[in-house]
Amino acid sequence: MEPRNRQGWKREIFKISQTFQVTSQEATKLSLAFSRPPLPSAEDCQKLSEDVQNAILAVATVYYWLPKGQGTTLRKMVRDATTEVVEGMIQLTDTILNAPVESLSQEQLISTGGVWEACEQVSNLPRDNQAAVVSTLAACLGVVKDAVEEMEHALVEGQDPYGDIMEDEELGFRGNRDTYWSEADRQLLSSCMGLMKASKACLKKVLAAVKAHGKADSPEQIAQLDDLADIANEISPSVDELALSMYPPVNPLAVRLNAAKLASVLKKVLEIAKTSHVCPASEEGWVQFLTGAVDHNMNKVKNFLASAFPVNFAVLQLHGK
Repeated sequence: MEPRNRQGWKREIFKISQTFQVTSQEATKLSLAFSRPPLPSAEDCQKLSEDVQNAILAVATVYYWLPKGQGTTLRKMVRDATTEVVEGMIQLTDTILNAPVESLSQEQLISTGGVWEACEQVSNLPRDNQAAVVSTLAACLGVVKDAVEEMEHALVEGQDPYGDIMEDEELGFRGNRDTYWSEADRQLLSSCMGLMKASKACLKKVLAAVKAHGKADSPEQIAQLDDLADIANEISPSVDELALSMYPPVNPLAVRLNAAKLASVLKKVLEIAKTSHVCPASEEGWVQFLTGAVDHNMNKVKNFLASAFPVNFAVLQLHGK
């Protein structure tokens, strides 16, 4: 992709906005036509159908027009916006077909509003792949922040992780020790929390670097940004898996495996960032620091398991984990 194509995409944003606006208007016309008796004539129905179809085809063309060279992260966001509009129109049509024509139903109002909202989202589409990756990283960071805060709250001394679950005959009495953390569990989890916090710090730093240094002026830069977004998208699921395995009853093997998986993902993110254009010499310090932090916390997990659960740890070592 040449830089001029990137500029062309920016110019197309206005045309795209107009296309989505037309679709919004067609949704309004369709909804009003079936909001009260009498029903539209067969000829009017045919005209409404053709107008809706043309509007949807124009919206779909927006996605297919965008060259892959613009960046896969940007394309995914345009695709998602397009899909949301198409699915909204399908839902509106189904609602109209299945609702009696007496008055404008609540379901029809909601469906119409859904199309409007989806069409308005075009104004939030990124202007290039750099902006798309910034949006992706920010979303990942938000999810990881929530996971860290939730686990920090649960780990407060004396905090019952299942305190919000009422006693139930089927679930068993709350006196079950398997629903509480032992002291050994807490020591293991403190190291795991170090990895989760490193995840948050990693995303925060990479996001700042992409904002400050990220560019989408060449195929190489665009590909590097996409690589960052792809690997960053693996952080949140890895954090979630580790967090779930940290709830009692704690399975040390599961914690160890999930911790190793998260550490591996974080080191990949840092390595990709370090070798990309978003990480000039001035940014290398935090990459080295966070790499060391990941290794430090992973080693703490390994060392604790080796001392507290020697048999389980030996099994892992045997399998090269």
